[in-house]
Amino acid sequence: MELKVYRSKSPVAGLVVAHGAGGGQNTTFMVRTAEGLAARGIVAATFDFPYMSAGRSVPDKAPVLEQAWRQAIERGRVEMAGLPLFIGGKSMGGRMATMLVAEPDAPARIRGCVALGYPLHPPGRPDQLRVAHLRQIGVPLLVVQGEKDPFGGPADIAREFEAAGAHPRVVAIAHGGHGFEVRVRDGKQADVYAQVADDVTQWLDTLQHSTDA
Repeated sequence: MELKVYRSKSPVAGLVVAHGAGGGQNTTFMVRTAEGLAARGIVAATFDFPYMSAGRSVPDKAPVLEQAWRQAIERGRVEMAGLPLFIGGKSMGGRMATMLVAEPDAPARIRGCVALGYPLHPPGRPDQLRVAHLRQIGVPLLVVQGEKDPFGGPADIAREFEAAGAHPRVVAIAHGGHGFEVRVRDGKQADVYAQVADDVTQWLDTLQHSTDA
């Protein structure tokens, strides 16, 4: 497995980030997000799930995705030695991260989890919620969600996560879709990517300060 590491000049934390179902670690979203985090003091590491590395379009089954996540975390520990370690991801990658930290044998030392565009339900099917595991999450959780996300908006995330027994910090991206894409008239895409990096960095900073207090 290749772990692509985005270094920071003055690192304060490390975040391993997984990609979504439709694109790997070299998509614009993943690269811009990782670069933005690194510029803000967060060492970011990305990786590809096995199906993406093999050039397949259909995601691996959950056990394979989970095993890849565990391998990425172990490599991330080495690359980010001495830094508080967090995990997260875009869409499917973020959902798998939440499932991993909900397990009894979740990797040790993970301080928190970040979901970027959580796929709460399939588009047009709000009754098919993906929340059964959320009650078991034992670390702080951040969800950054686009206001126009067809997989569920920020208010949906807040309501259904709380109902499922989870208590995330939910941040809304104005006019944003599932990948935080915005129309030209609603804003500049570069500014949106910067906001996502700001939101994640601020949450990590707040979380670490509250832990240290």
